[in-house]
Amino acid sequence: MDISIHASFLPQDDPEAALAFYRDTLGFEVRGDVGYEGMRWITVGPAGQPGVSIVLHPPGVDPGVTDDERRVIAEMMAKGTYGSILLSTADIDGTFERLQATDAEVVQEPTDQPYGVRDCAFRDPAGNMVRIQQQQR
Repeated sequence: MDISIHASFLPQDDPEAALAFYRDTLGFEVRGDVGYEGMRWITVGPAGQPGVSIVLHPPGVDPGVTDDERRVIAEMMAKGTYGSILLSTADIDGTFERLQATDAEVVQEPTDQPYGVRDCAFRDPAGNMVRIQQQQR
């Protein structure tokens, strides 16, 4: 089979803050910005990788999601336990320094993990965990 990852979805509850983080802080390209009934789906991705995207979507708007489920989603987002993504870079320490110089919320400084990777972590404006690891050579 020839299958690749095209897009992953992360919730966002403030489109402008999400756009500022992913475009301005991480340097991703904006590939789409679609509005519908006061909501926005923003598609971003790394420059030079047009086949890989992240869709920043309004949480809990899928058909069939109950009010109780929306409440749980909002609570989990507030705690930072609802969404996450793992990115990689060739220079984890330099990337961390550049991100730390912004208003990004640092969760973990670059650390050598016991499972063989060096990584760091931030939260995006919606509370999603953004882990960044050193690319393996």
